[in-house]
Amino acid sequence: MSLYENIKTQITNQLLKAANAAQAAGELLFEELPNYVLEEPRDRQHGDLATNLAMVLAKQAKRSPREIATTLIKHLDTTGTWIQSSEIAGAGFINFHLDPLWLTNVIVEVLKAGEGYGQVDIGKGQKIQVEFVSANPTGLLHMGNARGAALGDSLASLLSMAGYEVSREFYINDAGNQIHNFALSLEARYLQQLGQDAPFPEGGYHGEDLIETVKGLIAKVGDKYLSVEPGLRREFLVRYALGEKMHDIRETLEDFGVVYDVWFSEQSLHDSGEVRLTLEELQKKEYIYEKEGALWLKSTLFGDEKDEVVVRSNGTPTYFAADIAYHRNKFDRGFGQVINIWGADHHGHVARMKGAMSALGYDSDHLQIILMQLVRLIQKGEVVKMSKRSGQYITLRELMDEVGKDAARFFFILRDPDSTVDFDMDLARAQSSDNPVYYVQYAHARLCSILRQAEELGDAGTLPLEEDLKRLNSSEERDLLKKMADFPSEIMVAARLMEPHRLARYVLDLAGLFHTFYNSQRVLVDDEGLRRARLSLVRAVKQIVSNVLGILGVSAPDRM
Repeated sequence: MSLYENIKTQITNQLLKAANAAQAAGELLFEELPNYVLEEPRDRQHGDLATNLAMVLAKQAKRSPREIATTLIKHLDTTGTWIQSSEIAGAGFINFHLDPLWLTNVIVEVLKAGEGYGQVDIGKGQKIQVEFVSANPTGLLHMGNARGAALGDSLASLLSMAGYEVSREFYINDAGNQIHNFALSLEARYLQQLGQDAPFPEGGYHGEDLIETVKGLIAKVGDKYLSVEPGLRREFLVRYALGEKMHDIRETLEDFGVVYDVWFSEQSLHDSGEVRLTLEELQKKEYIYEKEGALWLKSTLFGDEKDEVVVRSNGTPTYFAADIAYHRNKFDRGFGQVINIWGADHHGHVARMKGAMSALGYDSDHLQIILMQLVRLIQKGEVVKMSKRSGQYITLRELMDEVGKDAARFFFILRDPDSTVDFDMDLARAQSSDNPVYYVQYAHARLCSILRQAEELGDAGTLPLEEDLKRLNSSEERDLLKKMADFPSEIMVAARLMEPHRLARYVLDLAGLFHTFYNSQRVLVDDEGLRRARLSLVRAVKQIVSNVLGILGVSAPDRM
């Protein structure tokens, strides 16, 4: 728990003791304390924290809020707390003024914790899995995959910071109808490149990258598979192309800063019999019935508009059947919580998947699905639609080549998943304060520059004395310190809500407060004590900016 949260807990406990003491003295009547608020007042002059306890207690106590507030303050023991003074304001608010030193203690807390500052333990080591991207290995990664990669990786890092044991997982869709179409598409391109008249299959994959794949293969083996039986030819082409595509996907994601713990094959679920066993269990529990030669899951029981086919009339399991087996496998691996990041177009799949887990005896509340809205790329005010390489969409690789990894990740994380992202490529390239990632990274570089200058002047980086820290009392310094104190709470809230975008906004605010401080207060002043205190403040801010950018997968440059 952060120092600030400790202080709030401390005041809450003392208020409870004061109310009980007043009740025991016969000065205050109530059955139980009602819910009340302890928060920062809007006006800084009203103190550091304020509570409406006296006002919400008035009905039970049958006294005016100001009388109740007076009684509570009378019995309030501030010994050993950070409360410097308390006062009654307005209709009965109690305002608390804290010892100014509490804020400067944040500096010591940050510098001692280093990279660990902000860590909380709400996860208590619980195993949690985050599955994200999981793109079909039939083409190149696109904008939806890019947003999912930034979101999933940042969420995994955030949850690790919050005390969970996190596993990142990619589900390889290497089975089913899309692989059949992939094989037909590869075969057509292979034959065409060898001068054969081969029609392209309906529903095939048209990307230029498939032609590049086939050209690369021909350069290695020539027309070796021209005379081979079509089934064997397609099997070889798929095996070769899947290997190449998965290598490209893995390499692209690693360049984007995403490293997975597990790459899980859909085909392995069929090979191991897990799909069959899962369907048999659902049949035993009477969640599956036969109609028109196919097997159907009673997904209408889970809120679906219609029941879903799990085995086609030709005996082939559907993708949904494999997906049920996959999620069963996840829980059987011991994950206390499973998180999926899907595109918004999969919203209809949510209820039926949660329902299938309930039918198998798992707690569906432990399966959380985050849906992402679309991404639109904007350049010179126009929507960018086409890619030279994919023929259909801008690829993640092309985006990184245009704006870099850092801008791409930060822009995707800055908005909550439920919001459509208009990704302004011109803004992402701009080296100005209008560009949010540049604004934050420039703050970090400026912090590093100050510390380099201090080192050149002989500053040894020693911790400041308590009397030095007391001198950090300007409004700019106090605002900055308060934001720094909030960081562990931000981690806690963002992890509970699974919203890493809160951290992107936090670090933007922190950078803004630092720039304001920098423009109003000199750090390398002649006064040794004040210089020592401000340099410690700079070191602490730099540490927090670096910690946040690390969670978001964005670099923290020393120079810009």
